[in-house]
Amino acid sequence: MDVRSAWGSMEPAPPAVEAHLEGIASFAKSSLMITVSEGWFLMGTNREEGTRHTFEKNYDNTEFPKRRIWLDAFQIDQYEVSLGELLQFLQRDDQRVSSELRNLIWHLISIHYIPDQALAPWPALYVTWTEAQAFCLHQGKRLPSEAEWEKSARGTTGEIFPWGDQDPSDELAVFGAYHVHEIPLVANVDSFTEGKSEWGIYHLSGNIAEWTNDWLGSDYYPIMPERNPPGPKMGRYKSVRGGSWKSLPVMLRTATRGGAFPEKRSANIGFRCAKSFSP
Repeated sequence: MDVRSAWGSMEPAPPAVEAHLEGIASFAKSSLMITVSEGWFLMGTNREEGTRHTFEKNYDNTEFPKRRIWLDAFQIDQYEVSLGELLQFLQRDDQRVSSELRNLIWHLISIHYIPDQALAPWPALYVTWTEAQAFCLHQGKRLPSEAEWEKSARGTTGEIFPWGDQDPSDELAVFGAYHVHEIPLVANVDSFTEGKSEWGIYHLSGNIAEWTNDWLGSDYYPIMPERNPPGPKMGRYKSVRGGSWKSLPVMLRTATRGGAFPEKRSANIGFRCAKSFSP
């Protein structure tokens, strides 16, 4: 994809951007991890036919049936991985920052005058599945399974949204900018307290969609094991959950599923890390 055509008048970043990449990385702050206790939760949605849209109804045919699934205890990042953390990791691992991210950062700094310190707590974006997994492994973590992600968002009672059954609003999540230009309209990873889940986890709906470890299996739910489902063994797309700053409200449902090629870089996709819990 030609970044200039996608971003209109945005120019390729000059060498001066390097100092800002280092500056943003210098303000990186790690996320706390939240322990999600072992036990059953409701995953998926029962099929419901009809033309009238409701948030209780399945979004597509990949999310049914609703099942009781058992997960062992695990830990998951309270916040999405931040832009500062991602840049810090790429620099430490001597990896080049993608042209998409470099150009975006330069645009935000040179056109919108956003300082390095203000960009550091943005969610990481333009990150591939492989880069996200490498980041998590470097910290002794991993990407969450799709079941772990869904339990983190739905809690123990099968909530429609992380905060409950209330329809999405501007006080609860960042979403709905699908009619605006392509510049991400995101919020700091530690913002929107009212939208956190039962476990106290932030931005599981909206802001930035999140990679999970699993391949996206369109027919996996009926056959997955009821305890600690690992996801399909292979696939074409990796599962992406939660919706983003661009999403329609239906994509913010805790049961709505999406996917992307593992090598895809998108202004809509970031990630958070998880790990198995050892008391």
